[in-house]
Amino acid sequence: MPLPIYLRGLGLSASLIVAIGAQNAFVLRQGLRRHYVLLTAAVCILCDAVMFTIGAAGFGSLVASFPALTALAAWGGAIFLLAYGAAAFRAAYRGAHLEVEAGAPALDRRAIILAALGVSVLNPHAWLDTVVLAGGIAGQYPWGERIFFLLGTISASFTWFLLLAYGAGLLVPLFRKPAAWRMLDAGIGLLMWGIALGLLRGQIGV
Repeated sequence: MPLPIYLRGLGLSASLIVAIGAQNAFVLRQGLRRHYVLLTAAVCILCDAVMFTIGAAGFGSLVASFPALTALAAWGGAIFLLAYGAAAFRAAYRGAHLEVEAGAPALDRRAIILAALGVSVLNPHAWLDTVVLAGGIAGQYPWGERIFFLLGTISASFTWFLLLAYGAGLLVPLFRKPAAWRMLDAGIGLLMWGIALGLLRGQIGV
């Protein structure tokens, strides 16, 4: 039946996406700043939809069969995450709050799109979750049923990123305090570096 298969895709995607990661941290920050909120969420949703579709189309098993490709993605993603974390630590050191950031030069639309693409496409964990893991599970279903699983995964991404982006506005009073912004930026930096170190450890076998 289509509904149970759709719900399986929805549940799997939700369990993967809700975990704190580079995408969520970026969407949360943009939601707090109320800056290109819909655009940020839309780019992340679109990236997830494309990656889930690639996985469901059968490329998950193909990627897993080439260790060199997986290693290249891990090293590239680690470098990106280290740089992103360093930028977050720099922001934490400088300190900011909502009124200050409102008067500062804001990123333009192109920069927001590139940043959202970066935390989505250059994140090896996202590829492993969407293409390899979800794609491998989707591949167990016949083509006629696989589409419902795919729709479930995309629905979870669509719902989560919109809720995160616009729900962040409820936290605005808290983030009028510089200390809250420092804690958020420092936490994002630690998160990015933790993910990057995990990727590097996996490659060097430590």
